[in-house]
Amino acid sequence: MKIWYRFWKEEDGIGTVEMILILVVLISLVIIFKDQLTSLVNDIFAQITSKSGSIY
Repeated sequence: MKIWYRFWKEEDGIGTVEMILILVVLISLVIIFKDQLTSLVNDIFAQITSKSGSIY
């Protein structure tokens, strides 16, 4: 936790505005591709579930 706090308070690197802009872009991408991401995650979990039965 201390590492994250020092990284957040460091003024030499990325500024707060840049960090907020990056977060906004990432959140926007998640919202735009929500259906595709949900489908992908469901497919992955379905494969994990079906293949885990073959292990035993």
